[in-house]
Amino acid sequence: QVQLVESGGGLVQAGESLRLSCAVSGRTFSSYVMGWFRQTPGKEREFVAAISWSGSATYYADSVKGRFTISRDNAKNTVYLQMNSLRPEDTAVYYCAFRSGIWMGIHQKENGVYNYWGQGTQVTVSS
Repeated sequence: QVQLVESGGGLVQAGESLRLSCAVSGRTFSSYVMGWFRQTPGKEREFVAAISWSGSATYYADSVKGRFTISRDNAKNTVYLQMNSLRPEDTAVYYCAFRSGIWMGIHQKENGVYNYWGQGTQVTVSS
């Protein structure tokens, strides 16, 4: 079993920044892919970003490209999402997700390829 705990959410004004963290614990794997998703009430969970084990490969949703940066520190078992130039439409509950195994490129945007999910952290951006 793998546990994921997100932190760093909060209330900010448009144009400001936040950094989300996701701590991974539990069963160990030789490599794993991490992703960030977000969801607002009444809508499906939406892909935000993903990162390979080495960090050499990343993939972003078009809506956040150039504003958000995903990174990881494997020594700390933590993945980050740096969110800059936040917009009111970025308001959502943000979830981190874990996938054991290899990087799957564009398929990392699919909910179904992830094995474990965190509980989420709320991000609210006021205009």
